[in-house]
Amino acid sequence: MKIKAALFLSATMLATPAWAQDQPVSATPELQNPAAQRDEQEGEGARDIVVTGSRIVRSGFETPNPVTVLSLEDIQNSSPSNNIADFVNQLPSLAGSTRPSNSRLNLSSGQAGINALNLRNLGAERTLVLVNGRRSVGSTVTGLVDVNTIPQALIRSVEVSTGGASSAYGSDAVAGVVNFLLDNKFTGVRLQGDSGITEEGDGFNYSGSVLGGVSFAGGRGHLLLSGEVAHRDGILSIDRDWNATGYVRIQDPNWTTASTTPRYLIRRQVGAANSTPGGLVTGSAGGTANRLRGLYFGQGGQILQYQYGALTFPSPTGTAAPTLTQGGSWQVNDSGRRIGLDPEDDRAGVFGRLSFEVADGVELFAEAAYNKQNIYFNAGPNLSTGVALTATGCGTAASAATAPLTCNAFLYNTLGPARLAGITSVTIATTAADLPFRAIDNRREVQRYLVGAEGETELFGNRATWDIYGQYGRAELREQLRGIMNIQRMNNATAVAFAPAGNAGGYAAGSIQCLINVDASATNNDPACVPLNRLGLGVANPAAFGYVLGDPYRDEVVEQWVAGLNAAITPFATWAGDISVAFGGEYRKEQIRGFVPPEFQPLATVDATGRPTTSNRWSVGNFLPTNGEYDVKEAYLETVVPLGLGLEFNGAVRITDYSTAGNVTTWKLGGSWQPIPDIRVRVTRSRDIRAPNLNDLFQGGSANSDSIRNPIYSATNPANGPATYGYSGFTTGNPDLRPEKANSWNIGAVASPRFLPGFNLSVDYFRINLRDGINTFAAQSIADLCYLQQQQSFCDAITTDPARSTPGQPYLLIRSQPFNAASQLVRGVDIDASYRLPLNQLFDAAPGAISIRGVATRYIDNLFNSGVPGTVVLDSVGVNGGQFSTPKWLFRGSVAYDNDSFSVTAVGRGVSAGKYAANGIECSTACPPDNPNFFTYDDNRVSGVFYADLNLTQKIRFGDKQEAQFFMNVTNLFDRWPLLLPETGLAANSTYSDLLGRQFRFGVRFEMR
Repeated sequence: MKIKAALFLSATMLATPAWAQDQPVSATPELQNPAAQRDEQEGEGARDIVVTGSRIVRSGFETPNPVTVLSLEDIQNSSPSNNIADFVNQLPSLAGSTRPSNSRLNLSSGQAGINALNLRNLGAERTLVLVNGRRSVGSTVTGLVDVNTIPQALIRSVEVSTGGASSAYGSDAVAGVVNFLLDNKFTGVRLQGDSGITEEGDGFNYSGSVLGGVSFAGGRGHLLLSGEVAHRDGILSIDRDWNATGYVRIQDPNWTTASTTPRYLIRRQVGAANSTPGGLVTGSAGGTANRLRGLYFGQGGQILQYQYGALTFPSPTGTAAPTLTQGGSWQVNDSGRRIGLDPEDDRAGVFGRLSFEVADGVELFAEAAYNKQNIYFNAGPNLSTGVALTATGCGTAASAATAPLTCNAFLYNTLGPARLAGITSVTIATTAADLPFRAIDNRREVQRYLVGAEGETELFGNRATWDIYGQYGRAELREQLRGIMNIQRMNNATAVAFAPAGNAGGYAAGSIQCLINVDASATNNDPACVPLNRLGLGVANPAAFGYVLGDPYRDEVVEQWVAGLNAAITPFATWAGDISVAFGGEYRKEQIRGFVPPEFQPLATVDATGRPTTSNRWSVGNFLPTNGEYDVKEAYLETVVPLGLGLEFNGAVRITDYSTAGNVTTWKLGGSWQPIPDIRVRVTRSRDIRAPNLNDLFQGGSANSDSIRNPIYSATNPANGPATYGYSGFTTGNPDLRPEKANSWNIGAVASPRFLPGFNLSVDYFRINLRDGINTFAAQSIADLCYLQQQQSFCDAITTDPARSTPGQPYLLIRSQPFNAASQLVRGVDIDASYRLPLNQLFDAAPGAISIRGVATRYIDNLFNSGVPGTVVLDSVGVNGGQFSTPKWLFRGSVAYDNDSFSVTAVGRGVSAGKYAANGIECSTACPPDNPNFFTYDDNRVSGVFYADLNLTQKIRFGDKQEAQFFMNVTNLFDRWPLLLPETGLAANSTYSDLLGRQFRFGVRFEMR
């Protein structure tokens, strides 16, 4: 299909136009400079401006915190999709945000498919998202606000304040604030419709919105209504050329701790050798050890021989089964391509606002919003490793009738007695191509209701403003998984035998039945059990799927109550100017109520030491209900004091009382100096916090099953255990958590030279030092800290589950909870340059203007310390590998031409080259000795990437008050590949890359005022 599909879609859109939102016709810079924008607004007699990051109301006031303003024109002219989050995330400071492409595999966290903003790569939970300067209820149990829930048709602008703002807005504003400002006084009608598709012919998407506003009662009243819908087809497999090259990191099987050659080799044509779609024999017991290793099962149970390449780790002749191989049968395991690339997304929302001026300077208002989103995603196959099939007696049974119960019936029928002679058990691993894939099917409904009053009056002979409001938010969340293995039932259906004559269940002699129903015990019977053949393709009985698979889910209701009062006054003036003061208070209550059906909860058991623990019922999910609440009371004071000679001081303090964590004080000291009109210097020092959220405090726990690498594995020392361990992980909340604290600096300068009108340059240094960070360790980290560093607290978190352990292959139970132990230091520099040139300054009567804009962030440090003694602190700056990487340079540049009838915008964006692993040492010879904290690679480099986008808009006016626009966007114009990473599965950095390739979007906007 590819490009032809896109061209067909273009013709369809232009022949049958949908309608969409529009903007006033103006030649504006693509990303506006705050100072320039506000000066224009002042000249037009615009409203007073409340700059994000400060509560002070002053026309033209410039906060010491750097602020980037994205106008409606910016969004419309260069948004790469019909979701505003995709545009905002192109800013270098927000490039590490959570989006569907990198949250898609969060099976048990409920975050799959959301758009959550992440400033400074400090984590989305440390960025505060506001709507009209007020908090909004979160869309997840962690309190993250999904940008999808904001009425996009009504957005007037977005302000991004990159500096600590807890003293102005409270908790979570550690990295900064993103404030979505709505056009509360819009009058008229806006309509928009658009549709798009990738060049590959997948990812079809569309959206539509309508906005209407009307004044009444002589202009004293105003009513706003908006609605929008959007859909995106899911891409349910990674069907892209860049993911089919087998670009993978593999350990040199000949490497030892004494080697001077690199431990890890970066190679192509490497594939997973630990499983196949129809099952792979990874080991066998009895007779010659592992003599059946390498047999795998194809269509109809056909027996094939896996060809291990010359470079295979571990060695096929060793004790541990191989996990990776280069060449040979490297493409047989296709599980990495059977995972989805992009989720299917359906969302809809409505918004209404009614306001009325009941007296001069006093306005009452009420708002209501409702948003619904469904996310569906292919989470990949039901991978199973270490599946042990009993084979005792298979080799001596002349027929099925004589096979003992200790002989797995499917194993006997597939391999036959000759191959099984002397074999007592066979271990297989499979990606289960016969089974339905696992899926995420999450639903979210978010409501927000707001009532309040605002106004202005005269106080101390000057104008004063105030507002008071109450808000209720509610998020109803269904975290639904589909096609998940029930561990016990899968074991029941896999362990099968030929029914003996005269069995108690009355099954036909010689028929294949679940072992539990034909063995000597009558207490373990399950009449619902259906035998499942896992040895081949097209051999499984679909009737067994309903028995071994289920759809675990949990329901959660997150509620938020907020009441607030704010006021801004000018009590007096000095010779240098007016003294401005803002003050106010807020009460907020957060609550979560959860429900999980008992059959989807972990099974309460006792471990080998007699301690209570849990045993997973499901391969993933295993939810427990989360219930809890907290409240917080806050009061703040802020002032701006002009000092003369171009100096201005800004200070703020906020006192906060948490019901769970007690009292906390946050503050900010800042100032600016403008010695000449061309230059302004600014500095801010602040103390900010992030309070533990509902999930940190009260999560009932969720469990998952996976595997980890054995950190002390040695091919020459079997006593150290196998290469990998299967495990069940379980995490709970910690009600004793304290707020995180951050000390931040922002130092910068802004230049707007008079000799070059239209040019602006800002350079800002930032430093954020986070302490008492809330951190939960991954299972692999817990194992590393126990086995490598003998940290007893982490060894205590690991026990062995005897019920699921086999000889030589222990099965682990790993338990953890969050605690205040981590710290993080982030430093860097933001650069923002823009130039706008009206063409009539060069040529008389030439229409339109050219705008050039470049924004970049240069990270200096991103040091994360988990808080565990003895751990090595690594700097992730310059690391392009993995979801939590921090490229050294992130940049976005644009060139735009805009006039009354046409606009074109070209965008270039990307990241600099870097390395794969922060703890990687690149060498080819004379490599340093083995170190548990640093590993050697023959190639530790990851390339950078540059993407180009093109946006075209044709404008048609119908009189003075109506306009239509036809637009086309091409994203990733040159179809560049993503940042490739040497990994199985998704071989790309999903945070900083374009995974879909070239995309086209076409649409129409219409506005009538």
